[in-house]
Amino acid sequence: MQREELNAETAKILWKELEKFFANGTTIYVSPDLDLIDVALEVCHDNKVQMEQWMAEKKVGQVSDAQAIEWLETDATVWSVVVKPLVLVQPLKVQPLKSIDS
Repeated sequence: MQREELNAETAKILWKELEKFFANGTTIYVSPDLDLIDVALEVCHDNKVQMEQWMAEKKVGQVSDAQAIEWLETDATVWSVVVKPLVLVQPLKVQPLKSIDS
């Protein structure tokens, strides 16, 4: 798969709509520090060395039960992209509010 294809398939989605994928163990957490498309490309290319490095750094891995509960309780929206059979999910980056000058 190419970057453009993956980018076109990336979407914001409510976490609760991904619960069935979490239940069967196919949701993969991607840290906001990483580019979701870069990670998806590495999965597509089966780059085990890079994936193992990110996993060791806790930047990529199975979505934890605690994270899934938090996202469910807060009705969170996440970025997602499917790289069959996996669904990569990434928390939305929170943008700081800009102050309004009087």
